[in-house]
Amino acid sequence: MTARAEETTMRRSPSGGRRGVAAATLAAALAALALPDITTAGTYDLTIDKVTVERGGSKQTVLGYNGSSPGPTLRFREGEEVTINVTNRLSVPSSIHWHGLILPTGMDGVPGLSYEGIAPGGTFTYRFPIVQSGTYWFHSHSGQQEQDGAYGSIVIEPAGREPFRYDRDYVVLLSDDHDHDGASILANLKQMPDYYNRQQRTLGDFFADVSAEGLSATLADRTDWGEMRMMPTDIADVQDYRYLINGLEPEQNWTGLFEPGERVRLRFINASAMTYFDLRIPGLEMTVVQADGNNVQPVTVDELRIAVSETYDVIVRPTEAQAYTIFAETMARDGYARGTLAPSPGMSAEVPALREPPLLTMADMGMAHGDMGHGDMGHGDMATGDMDSGAMDTGAMSGGESTMAAEPAEAEAMDHAAMGHGTMEAEASREGSMDHAAMGHGSMDHSDMAAGDSFYAPGSGLTPRAADGGRFLSYADLKAQKPLYAERPAGREIEIRLTGNMERYIWSINGIKYEDAEPIVLQYGERVRFKFVNETMMTHPMHLHGMWSILDTGSGKWDPIKHVVSVAPGTTVYTETEVDAPGRWAFHCHLLYHMASGMFREVRVEGAPQQAAAEAGR
Repeated sequence: MTARAEETTMRRSPSGGRRGVAAATLAAALAALALPDITTAGTYDLTIDKVTVERGGSKQTVLGYNGSSPGPTLRFREGEEVTINVTNRLSVPSSIHWHGLILPTGMDGVPGLSYEGIAPGGTFTYRFPIVQSGTYWFHSHSGQQEQDGAYGSIVIEPAGREPFRYDRDYVVLLSDDHDHDGASILANLKQMPDYYNRQQRTLGDFFADVSAEGLSATLADRTDWGEMRMMPTDIADVQDYRYLINGLEPEQNWTGLFEPGERVRLRFINASAMTYFDLRIPGLEMTVVQADGNNVQPVTVDELRIAVSETYDVIVRPTEAQAYTIFAETMARDGYARGTLAPSPGMSAEVPALREPPLLTMADMGMAHGDMGHGDMGHGDMATGDMDSGAMDTGAMSGGESTMAAEPAEAEAMDHAAMGHGTMEAEASREGSMDHAAMGHGSMDHSDMAAGDSFYAPGSGLTPRAADGGRFLSYADLKAQKPLYAERPAGREIEIRLTGNMERYIWSINGIKYEDAEPIVLQYGERVRFKFVNETMMTHPMHLHGMWSILDTGSGKWDPIKHVVSVAPGTTVYTETEVDAPGRWAFHCHLLYHMASGMFREVRVEGAPQQAAAEAGR
């Protein structure tokens, strides 16, 4: 990781449509802070290789770009065409996916779909127009290289004027770093799904629950979870991470400077492999102005949850000459990333204590029938153990298709798009194992939920609550600044059931693993409505490559445009897509090990006019 003694923010003239951004030179005290290099627009040369960083009190070898991890911040301008030469110095194939960028399918960077990848020692030249602005990121789409450090940020300046003002501009790149490499993590999860769960319930918890709820209720609760072979602490598949801001641990304290009264733009990017963060800056309100690179009508909040691979741009205005802590607490409350906003180098503010870890509830299992208005979903006596174990296989719930699992590939060698081709093998249903999809018998529909935040099941243990009673951002708060597409009805609806089996660490869509599934075929020019039904106990950030997802929040033409939509347990979420990008695209959960274990589909767009098809293949 390359240490930088200074950070320069770009200045644009008024004709560039942006208020001037002051240049700030950090004092020598910040020389130890390893900030991502900033590359100016034009032709880029990137090299992926092994790099050495200092983490956990020792030197580690990770993957990175141009000698650093995270890689450099790439700065583009809307309307230009960029050329990026990527050289692979690893001993295994690699790739780069430009997350959230709208570009030709051949430039998307997914081995097996977009291209063959970048061979060891080879160079691939990406060339595509920049047709958008905002905050995005890039990462390897090969094996578990993203987990191992192969990621970086993207800032795209708009061709016109921003609809909001700011004086300083910082990228705040969140990530999770582990002592185990990505391939080892996947192998451990396949052998023991709770291998990294450090928050399992104890005998002390049992007696505490007896005191609070009574013996009968406590025994019934333990029986319910035991029969389902699940735990209410299964919030995050992987813990034991180090949580980073711009590649730095909390003790290293990444710092962004400001002058009191300035408006500071913070470009939050969640480049984690598996970690959701709840973000707050005690003492400062955050005004959200962009979500996933798209302008939204400003909404002021005290805290927000950022899903894996999402981006949020916020503006804060510190008026006092004091330090403020940027606190990114994991959704599982097992750790945090921390940085500082300060008027001078070397300052710091109090770091909040971690809040109590949440616990999943029966609502998160799709079983709070009385609150959800679904009627009898056919579980029978599931909680009492009377359901036949053979009926709990996803295949039995999805027209005879059996659920399969991916075996872990060798380190750095498995392409995400080719996950099943020779690497996935059938696993027979074991006595007592329970597939999450079986909980709704293939017909779970949460669309009638209408209590609290509609993007969480009523009674969910994951429903976010801001510290000190403040306002927490909901998807329902997001409204587009300007509609990107004309409002029109979708021509058809496609159901995407998010399915899996935590005990065997299998993840799938509609109960079918990737290698056994047919592509989702869309027709160029149509509008399609996707219905996501989460039949698992985990939260899934779903990412469609190449096209925008219009998230249905009930705001009509003001519904926000996103590239990632987080689907909480026990919920149904709708999106719509204007099918305007011919070619082959990836569609998957962005939790790295869920994608690697089967929650992945190919989307194939057919019927494009000749010119559009030619541009897609360039």
